[in-house]
Amino acid sequence: MPQKVFENFASGGGMVLKMQEIKNQICDICAKMWQLGWVAANDGNVSVRLADGTFLVTPAGIGKSFITPDKIVQINSASETIGETDYRPSSEIKMHLRCYQDRDDIGAVIHAHPPTATGYAVANKALDGYTMIEAVLTIGSVPVTPYGTPSTHEVPEAIAPYLQEHDVLLLQNHGALSVGADLLTAFYRMETLELWAKISLNAHLLGGAVEISRENIERLCSMRGQYGMSGRHPGYKKYPNGGS
Repeated sequence: MPQKVFENFASGGGMVLKMQEIKNQICDICAKMWQLGWVAANDGNVSVRLADGTFLVTPAGIGKSFITPDKIVQINSASETIGETDYRPSSEIKMHLRCYQDRDDIGAVIHAHPPTATGYAVANKALDGYTMIEAVLTIGSVPVTPYGTPSTHEVPEAIAPYLQEHDVLLLQNHGALSVGADLLTAFYRMETLELWAKISLNAHLLGGAVEISRENIERLCSMRGQYGMSGRHPGYKKYPNGGS
């Protein structure tokens, strides 16, 4: 993974990208989200933490396929806009800022509605079957966080208890959230989540998935360091009641 190329905040240890390059990356990720069917209309939002502690955020009220670099909004930690702009930051910015506040290893946040994963969120079913090698290795189990009204403080409060162990979350009756040290990593995690959800649903239709042995699950988890994987991992953790 070319993570060094995509580092975008001071503590990441990689090359610090110029503002315009980061804006271009955000637009590219937004276009991919739309092309993959993860968002419709004005759904979804993306943010990146900059080296100076400010943030670049997708604007409110604009479909992801229509976002251009000039529409990206820069804000501070109080959600105040920096510089002249005709656009407002995403209404979900409180959720993003909570991620950055609680974990200094997070450099980017993505919120989307990938349809199969969001189906699990709507059904209040955690993706906690340790059934697919790649998902076990990269993200582990994914809980469903309690319901929160969008754009309010309910959502940040709902996700907070899970952030220390998880890089990917399902938001009850809402969608999904992924975080990463950089924007590409956050995108990859959302992509892994949706593919795993599709495979899990297919396995269910075929009579049910067969879980990997506990010994091999632990072996896979121990290999994260060998592959240089960043972020958090829950280890072996089940959520029989969605997120509890």
